[in-house]
Amino acid sequence: MSKLRKPHELNVETKIKALIYGQPGLGKTTFALSAPSPVLLDFDKGVHRVNPEHQTETLQVESWQDVLDVIADGSLNQFQTIVIDTASKMLDCMSLYLISKNPKLGKSNGALSLQGYGERKSEFNSFIKRIATLGKHIIFIAHEKEEKNNELKEVRPEVGGSSGTDLYKDLDLIGYMESIGNQRTISFSPTEKYYAKNSCGLNEVINVPVLTTGVKNGFFTTAIIDLYQSNLEKRKETVIAYNELIEIGIAKAESITDAESANDVTDWLLKYKEHIWGSRVVIGTAINEACKTLNLVYSKTAKKYENAKP
Repeated sequence: MSKLRKPHELNVETKIKALIYGQPGLGKTTFALSAPSPVLLDFDKGVHRVNPEHQTETLQVESWQDVLDVIADGSLNQFQTIVIDTASKMLDCMSLYLISKNPKLGKSNGALSLQGYGERKSEFNSFIKRIATLGKHIIFIAHEKEEKNNELKEVRPEVGGSSGTDLYKDLDLIGYMESIGNQRTISFSPTEKYYAKNSCGLNEVINVPVLTTGVKNGFFTTAIIDLYQSNLEKRKETVIAYNELIEIGIAKAESITDAESANDVTDWLLKYKEHIWGSRVVIGTAINEACKTLNLVYSKTAKKYENAKP
């Protein structure tokens, strides 16, 4: 059996990997904790700033070994979403762990050596892969930083060096949270001002509601994850419909035996109103190939296929 799969047979990742960043105090952690069944890995020591009503089970990280332990002992298995607050503090924690294991990876001032950065990159990539195998949504939180590009100031997530670049490539979503007046928004489409990423078919800008007492904290679930998974189902249905249409069109092309049947199939193709993506071109190509095999030519004057003249 062939290992090749048709588009509608492909396994599509249903778990989201996201990063949310912005200025302190905007409620990024609370927003992330509105994802399904979250657990918080608190590297920032800031869980106390989250309204107790919206807090969840939390690992108050003292060392990177704490994280390795909860992964190894299965403590994270019961949750659907892993929230990491913040990405930069996680990398700092990772650096201290690596230096404690091998002092040659650090400098006298406590910073990583060149070799240390290489080891941290490897440890970070290994962590991302291990989390992926758990089958969880994962949300990183980061503060923002400004970078100057000529005269333009650009806002970027504060993650850190090449580890940040590696992280961005693997993410489905990068959202920039800001406050415009009294309205908080999160934006997933990049602009000249800020970096963002949207591979889930979300709206470019989403208003983040104000939480009131007694209201469930579930906005990330309903506004992002549910919408993403709904889009996946619609995409799957469209792919199935596309493949079925192509199969019908190819069968019609294969049924061509003469000029008359070629013109009947071409007439069907031109009158069909529910083409999907490039189905008209694909089927049209199949018709042309079938006609070439039968030595039929298309007359632009008569607008139909005819037998080739001797």
